[in-house]
Amino acid sequence: MTWKVEVDAHQCMASGACAGIAPDLFTLDGPHSRPLHPEIAEDDRALDAADVCPAMAITVREGDAIIGPRP
Repeated sequence: MTWKVEVDAHQCMASGACAGIAPDLFTLDGPHSRPLHPEIAEDDRALDAADVCPAMAITVREGDAIIGPRP
């Protein structure tokens, strides 16, 4: 199954934590980060990036369920 990765540009503070954890999944793009691909194969690094985002700007979905950030 594929996961959908989103970064809320209004919440993102461009800390770079996501790109540091998964540079092949996220990039810094001006004042915020963005996923390199909106849909990815299952990859725990996407969940790790969502977990460590200081602005809680990253959401990872599997179908309709939000799986990241983890509680």
